[in-house]
Amino acid sequence: MKKILLVIDMQNDFIDGALGTPEAVAIVENVKAKIRSYPKENVFATRDTHTDFYMETQEGRNLPVPHCIRGTKGWEIRPDIAELIFPDHIVDKPTFGSTRLAELMKILENREEEGIEIELIGLCTDICVVSNALLIKATLPETPISCDASCCAGVTPAKHEAALETMRSCQIRITNG
Repeated sequence: MKKILLVIDMQNDFIDGALGTPEAVAIVENVKAKIRSYPKENVFATRDTHTDFYMETQEGRNLPVPHCIRGTKGWEIRPDIAELIFPDHIVDKPTFGSTRLAELMKILENREEEGIEIELIGLCTDICVVSNALLIKATLPETPISCDASCCAGVTPAKHEAALETMRSCQIRITNG
């Protein structure tokens, strides 16, 4: 079984920018170590991507903090993480979960004779990580999916734990390192 790593939204704005947290900063080294533990061709990432009209969207009205605006420094994946990921393995997504990423995983699953196993890491556990985990689980219900809690951070520690519990409830295995 081929092991695939999905690195969710390790962007400047979520680490130490507009929506950054100390917990996000604290996982950076774990994330880099996890990425290095996979063959580079098996690592994929997402990049939260908004436009200048973000504040006019439903998300912008509910989270009125401009962030990850395409072309800004905050939109970029942190450089020391980006260098570990092939540029063509990055999926831009305009919202929390990416149907494009789920379809890409379905294509990979269909190509591999023995299937794939998917591990998710990144930011934010309670928004984009859980959204993508659940989309992929719905798309590939028989594919083993896990999330490494030591490589994730939520908006708050309590929301991080709540998201991990939601994933456990949906048969996504939670590991810690």
